[in-house]
Order: sequence, then C-alpha cells, then structure tokens
Amino acid sequence: MSRLIFALSLVVALTSSALAQGLPTQFPILNEDGSRIANHAIAAGSIAAAEKLPGAVVAANPKGDVTLVEFYDLNCPYCRRASADVEALLQADKKLRLVLVPFPVLGIPSILAGRVEIAVSRMLPPNEFYRYHRALYAGRGVIDGQRALSAASGFNLDLQKVLEAANEDGITDIMKAHVRFADTLTLKATPSYLIGDVAIQGHPGRKSLKGVIDQVRQCGKAVC
Repeated sequence: MSRLIFALSLVVALTSSALAQGLPTQFPILNEDGSRIANHAIAAGSIAAAEKLPGAVVAANPKGDVTLVEFYDLNCPYCRRASADVEALLQADKKLRLVLVPFPVLGIPSILAGRVEIAVSRMLPPNEFYRYHRALYAGRGVIDGQRALSAASGFNLDLQKVLEAANEDGITDIMKAHVRFADTLTLKATPSYLIGDVAIQGHPGRKSLKGVIDQVRQCGKAVC
C-alpha cells in the first residue's frame, strides 16, 4: 500500500477551492458574495468523456435532463458543503443528473479514503454508493482510509474484501486517470463542476449553481 500511495502522490498536486482565485472567469457566474467564480468553457463531449472515467459514478437520476459532474476530494471543506448543497438541489430537482468523480488530491488521508471509496463504488449499486458517499461527510475531522472503511460497514459489505479491492493496483490507475483528465480541462480546484458548456472551479453556493442548472436546461449553455 505505501508504495502505491507514494507513487500516486508524485502525480497529484495539492489543490483547494481557495486556489481557484486568479483563474479565468469566462462567464459571469457569481459566488454567494457577488464575486465572480473561476470558470471556463469546455469542449463539446467533455461531460460524456468524464462519465467514461473508470471511477466515475452516475450517482443520482440517471435519466435526468441536465448532468452535473462533480470532481471532489473527501477532505476538502468546500466539497463537504458542496455535497450538502448538491443533495438539496437533487431533492428539489428530480431531473438533475449527478455524476461523481473522486479526485483525491489533498494528501495521503484523501488518497487512502479515495481508494476505499472507489472500491466500494464497485460493490454497491449507484444509489447505494451515493448514500455511502454522503455518509462519509456525516462526521467531523479527517476522512482517511479507516474512516472510509468503517462507513462501509453500514452497507452489508465484507470489509476484508473492500480492503483487498482498495489495495489493488488498478485503483492507482483509476486515480491517475482522473488526474490526467482533470489536467486536460485545467481543473485546479476542488470541488470542480462540469455542466453544459462550462467548468466551474470552486463551489459558488447552491443558489448560484441552481442558476447555472436552470440556464443549461433552458438553452444548453451556462449563460443563455
């Protein structure tokens, strides 16, 4: 395990929502405080390509009419808040489709937790995995491999099999694939969202995110 963690840590960079400051703001998408949040246009097909990433999960409303892709790190405080806001949006908007892409770039605890989470995603149906994902945010403090493994105990999983799957070399390959893909889209913050024709870097808040969803539903673009 330690060899795999070290190898992966060499190819990821520490990022957070705060690092989104200074990045381009192509569209007038605002944070809750009225400032512009970093965003840029993405090529057609980017969302479809993100869905094909080996660790991506269509976590909610697979037949929805608007797709929101979230790249997240379990130890990013902005991602914790974003998860609650996205859940509220899903509850209010039954046509919103959610794709989750694990992007553990904030250090070894995130990598360990991410390995377990990806292993669990292969053992649970998407709706149950989404419940597991939300459960990981339920407590306070650092989310590491042991905490992610403990959370899996509430889903009738064989924890030894989860641990064995989390230690497979293929999990490292999945994480590297996610980092490489994020690099192609110049994603520099967690969380980052793909929706319509835009990548949003950082969490703008529920109201702002809903505004973008509404625009995409109306015309297929972040700004109609």
